[in-house]
Amino acid sequence: MRIDLTVNGRAQAAHCEPRRTLADFLRHDLGFTGVRVGCEHGACGSCTVLVDGATARSCCVLAAQADGSEVTTVEGLATTSLNPLQESFRRHHALQCGFCTPGMLAVAAELLREVPTPTEAEIRTAISGNLCRCTGYHNIVAAIAAVGEENRRGTAGEGGRDGQGA
Repeated sequence: MRIDLTVNGRAQAAHCEPRRTLADFLRHDLGFTGVRVGCEHGACGSCTVLVDGATARSCCVLAAQADGSEVTTVEGLATTSLNPLQESFRRHHALQCGFCTPGMLAVAAELLREVPTPTEAEIRTAISGNLCRCTGYHNIVAAIAAVGEENRRGTAGEGGRDGQGA
C-alpha cells in the first residue's frame, strides 16, 4: 500500500506492506536511521517519535496508521545545528551509547512543549517509559531541567518552547 506522510517537514511517500511498523518504514524505507528499534514491544521507548506532535512508540504503530500524519524524528528536531535540548544533552553528558537518546529527546520535547518549566518529578515521570542502560538517568534529568530553567528565564533560544527542540 502507498503511505503518504510528512517527516521532519518534508513530504514523503513510499509503498509498504500493510503490516509494516512505522519504525521499520521510517528507518528502512525512508532512511531515518535515528529511529532506533530496541524491544519491538513498546516497552523500551527507543523508537519514540512525534506523530502529529504527540509521542508514539513507532514499533507499535503501523505505517498505515500514520498515513497523512506529520512525523518528527530525532533528525527533525534541529535543522543546521543542535537545538537547545540536544545541546543540553551534550553539555550535561546525558548520553553514553546514544541508543535511547532519540526516544528521550522526543519525550522531552513533548514534555517541554506542554510544561515549559517542569519539576524534577514531572521530568522523571515523563521519561519513566524510556529505558536507558548506560546513564542512570541523572544527567538526562539534569539536561531537561536545564532547558526548563532556560525557558523560565526566557533564554532557551530557537526551539526552546515550540516542541521542536524544547
